[in-house]
Amino acid sequence: MHRVPPSARTTSRRIRRPLDALGLTDVVPRDTGHGTWRARIRRAVRAGTRPGPWRRGRVLAASALLLGLLMLLHARITDRGGLGSLVESFLPWFGLFVPVLLAGALWRRSASAVVALVLPVTVWLSLFGGLLGNRSGPGGDLTVVSHNVDAGNPDPAGTARDLAASGADVLALEEITPQAAGMYEKELAKAYPYHAVLGTVGVWSRLPLSDTRPVDIETDYGPLAATKPADARSAETRALRTTVATDRGPLAVYVAHLGSVRVLPGSGFWTESRDRGAKALAKAVAAEPDQRVVLLGDLNGTLDDRAFAGLTSRLESAQDLAGDGFGFSWPARFPVARIDQILVRGVRPESAWLLPATGSDHLPVAAAVSW
Repeated sequence: MHRVPPSARTTSRRIRRPLDALGLTDVVPRDTGHGTWRARIRRAVRAGTRPGPWRRGRVLAASALLLGLLMLLHARITDRGGLGSLVESFLPWFGLFVPVLLAGALWRRSASAVVALVLPVTVWLSLFGGLLGNRSGPGGDLTVVSHNVDAGNPDPAGTARDLAASGADVLALEEITPQAAGMYEKELAKAYPYHAVLGTVGVWSRLPLSDTRPVDIETDYGPLAATKPADARSAETRALRTTVATDRGPLAVYVAHLGSVRVLPGSGFWTESRDRGAKALAKAVAAEPDQRVVLLGDLNGTLDDRAFAGLTSRLESAQDLAGDGFGFSWPARFPVARIDQILVRGVRPESAWLLPATGSDHLPVAAAVSW
């Protein structure tokens, strides 16, 4: 048998050790064939040319940056076809893409994608991080409740009893039908001695009401609108303004139900009626002489929507200031958006919350305010 001199074995080990660190084992062949040696060389070459963690997952990194920019620049998205309003209506839900992208980045071992996710996380937290905790506190001089009772409510009497049991001092209802109006008046009469119903909206109060009048939110719009008789226009009223006499002085209360939005084939997300109403309502609030104002109603949109800039520049959301979480109110079975709002000026929200579901497709919203 041929023996390898000790000096040769030592030299071979010295050569093999640095090659092992590079994955080039058995470059100096022992008893292996040339096939094994070549295979190891090919594996080492593939390992050396494989993309590193900063080059992997470029699509994931680009998607993360796009998500962050979408949330950051949402106000610049065109509103043609209602696209901007549609994005803003569900803006908080865009945060769900972050864990999906993070899982993909970890699976691909992409450092660039993980770093890119810093942008959408930062933007989302700056927009909605303040809504994650409970901001409510004790106390409150007055409790107000707003509820779209649903024109198709199968149990208006039960809904009225549930609302009366809430202990609200001022109760605003939207989408009241002529058929159900008498039922609400009957069931709420004992708890609320003062009330006013104009068209499809109404207000019930434990405290005296005065100066109740309709607010024109331009629901009926066009050249034929002025030709309608007064009783027809009155029946279609969707907003009112009244004064509540509190022991701290008068409080101006607005109740509104803005126009619906629709997803229409060919024209996209249709918001024309709602947007027109939002501008008219903002104009009415701007002209309100009373410094203490509460706006209650179904605005058919979230306050992230650009359509409500005129309102949010003058009023603050009770839910944002003193709520617990996002307070999604619609649809009642699985709420995904807060389109039922309580907005205030000149009073301080102490707490804001959702009431249990009634026979409506909306959840009632409530807030306690102080002077």
